[in-house]
Amino acid sequence: MTPEFSRLFDVRQIQGKHVTLTPNEAERAALAVRFGLVRIDTLVAELDLATADRDGGFLVEARGTLAAAIIQPCAVSAEDLPVTIDEPLFFRFVPRITEYEPDEEIELTADELDEIEYDGTHIDLAEAVAQSLALAIDPFLTGPEADAARKAAGIGTPEDSGPFAALKGLKLGGNGD
Repeated sequence: MTPEFSRLFDVRQIQGKHVTLTPNEAERAALAVRFGLVRIDTLVAELDLATADRDGGFLVEARGTLAAAIIQPCAVSAEDLPVTIDEPLFFRFVPRITEYEPDEEIELTADELDEIEYDGTHIDLAEAVAQSLALAIDPFLTGPEADAARKAAGIGTPEDSGPFAALKGLKLGGNGD
């Protein structure tokens, strides 16, 4: 299945390149649906690419920035909230060279946690950007109407129902207080 926003790059031909990735209107609309957003007004990723030889192919590093303007629903009131995202990006693509057994236990180093494996000679930079956008979205974003929506629904604030809510009403003793 092809992702909503896909741009394939041949790892053999990208050394030292600078790329700008911008989804078209249909791709932005599809990404908005995928991530539960009202819409994505703008999304631009600027990336500098570098490669190095690695067993089985090329190691590819992409560094740059992600800038986006999105409209996201409030997690409580569902009102539309404009959000600006400005994130640094770093991707490390490595050739898939090891086949793991289904229940095999493996240990990963800190560097390996950020690696994206690829097969063949192409990487999908746009899908990596889309996943970074997803990670930058606050799933619990609330707007100015959130408290009124909670009150109308008979729901208290998170502070009223959390594990320390019972302590809220206690008064500390001490100097006759």
